[in-house]
Amino acid sequence: MSIEVKNASKIFHHKQGRKSRKATVLDNVSLSIEQGEFICLLGPSGCGKTTLLNAMAGFETLTSGDIRINGKPVTGPSRNHVMIFQNYGLLPWRTVQKNVELGLESQGQYSKPERREIARKYLEMVHLADLSEQYPHRLSGGQQQRVAIARALAMRPEVLFMDEPFAALDAITRCQLQIELQKIVQEEVKTIVFVTHDIDEAVFLADRIVVMAPDPGRIKTIVPVTLAHPRMRNEPGFVDLSKKIFREFIPVGHPTIEYYI
Repeated sequence: MSIEVKNASKIFHHKQGRKSRKATVLDNVSLSIEQGEFICLLGPSGCGKTTLLNAMAGFETLTSGDIRINGKPVTGPSRNHVMIFQNYGLLPWRTVQKNVELGLESQGQYSKPERREIARKYLEMVHLADLSEQYPHRLSGGQQQRVAIARALAMRPEVLFMDEPFAALDAITRCQLQIELQKIVQEEVKTIVFVTHDIDEAVFLADRIVVMAPDPGRIKTIVPVTLAHPRMRNEPGFVDLSKKIFREFIPVGHPTIEYYI
């Protein structure tokens, strides 16, 4: 499922008293994503990466430009293009099993036994089948995010959009979920667009890293990641690529760069 972004711009208008202030969040962004690619949008706060993700997912309207998925204009959210957020979005009054079944219920094409079977499959994939009758408040943050991933996969989407899904987790849990996501991608062959601030996370997961810059939000460079899976953070190629990307964010001559060469 290919994604084509052409000359995407987004301008927000903020009122300050009687005056209106204009902020260009995206400025003439163009990007092509091939079916089955794992793309990371990487950059500092204010560079427009989440706005671009929301526009691709149909949650944000562009000021100008065009986004198409498989040749069709994006005009709003679609059940074939699912978003996974940082805050999990689980319903506290439903069990883990019932949370995963939620999207299937809205589709209206599966019987109750079929929904249960599909949900069970994806709970097993994220190693939570034994917690299927628990409620979200009994789960850790990492477990809740696994439920959110299982719920998204149960919809069998063609594209997964992920907005910093691991940002609120501790470092160990975050690494574990990165490994799980990598395995899921290999099994499911989904097109994934993943927003992150974390350079190592992007290098670990992505086929290509779209490095974005702010004021106004734009693509600074696109870095292909040719390292084979599974990737190890201490291998020379991984370290060298992380350093290369880090330098994209530091002005030439800035003292910080001396610590990362």
